[in-house]
Amino acid sequence: MSELTDELADAFAEETDDDTAGTAAENVAAFAEQYDEDLTAEDVRSTFEKAPYDEFPRQFNWLVGELAVENEDCTDSREFRLDGFGDLAADPEIGA
Repeated sequence: MSELTDELADAFAEETDDDTAGTAAENVAAFAEQYDEDLTAEDVRSTFEKAPYDEFPRQFNWLVGELAVENEDCTDSREFRLDGFGDLAADPEIGA
């Protein structure tokens, strides 16, 4: 695990169970690796605190959307959300 993953897993564990916190932290680290290498745990926590929802899954998915909005290269943030693309989403491999 990266330092970012470790720090975020600890922070998210205050909001949800350890498994969900670990998955969320790994998803943010994957986003950072692909789109924003300068992303810090403090940046993530600061943005997360602004989430307009009470439930962790919705707060986290909102966070991922906000991170994507701030990065013009990320046009689809669903792969980094807790549920990924979801059951009703088109297969991202089709047409690739």
